[in-house]
Amino acid sequence: MRISGSTALVTGANRGLGARLVAELLRRDASTVYVAARDPESVAEDVRRDPRVRVLALDVTDPDSVTAAARACTGVDLLINNAGVLGFGDVLTGDLAVFERDLATNYLGALRVTRAWLPSLRAAGPRGAAVVNVLTLIALAPVAPMAGYCASKAAAHSMTQALRAAVRGDGIEVIGAYPGGIDTEMLAGVDADKADPAEVAARILTGVETGREIIWPDDASAGAGALYLGDPVQLETMLAA
Repeated sequence: MRISGSTALVTGANRGLGARLVAELLRRDASTVYVAARDPESVAEDVRRDPRVRVLALDVTDPDSVTAAARACTGVDLLINNAGVLGFGDVLTGDLAVFERDLATNYLGALRVTRAWLPSLRAAGPRGAAVVNVLTLIALAPVAPMAGYCASKAAAHSMTQALRAAVRGDGIEVIGAYPGGIDTEMLAGVDADKADPAEVAARILTGVETGREIIWPDDASAGAGALYLGDPVQLETMLAA
């Protein structure tokens, strides 16, 4: 799919990777970019000044918010489900309320948004349409301190696969992006190698333009992704350690 001339919607677009995806879409000449955030006032003023930007109030966990936003935002042919939360806790002692919050946002929120904008995506016409789900490498094998988050992203990974099959005849590409750690506020304080979010955003959109269904958007995820494709249990063992 060509980014140039597209009408894109990015959820969770006010900061972190979402904000970098917006910047990269604009750099690649998207015609309109809907910048969706639970708090529209948190979108940076310099982003608001771009005439191609439309700021959109959207809480992916609130059905009424999603319905209202979908009514106000038409013509979308590129949907990027980026909104996400991360709670810490291991599988035996983690707070189940935190796990439920992660599932509500990272899995059900992405699915709710996709369903709401499906009519717009189906109506895209000859240029086609795409859904990009921003997942994570650890959707494929968990790390102990983020058990609930990993499970929520594993559910979103499974949803991505199911969606790909469900809309195969509609001219809609369904793409999963599986980054490793990214240097954003979400992982502040976590001692780990982290990729530049601007580079991750650029690699995701390059993957969209080159027709890839699975995108490893940083060096760490590319290496671990190759390991996963060859031996899933080896990746599970590596991340568990």
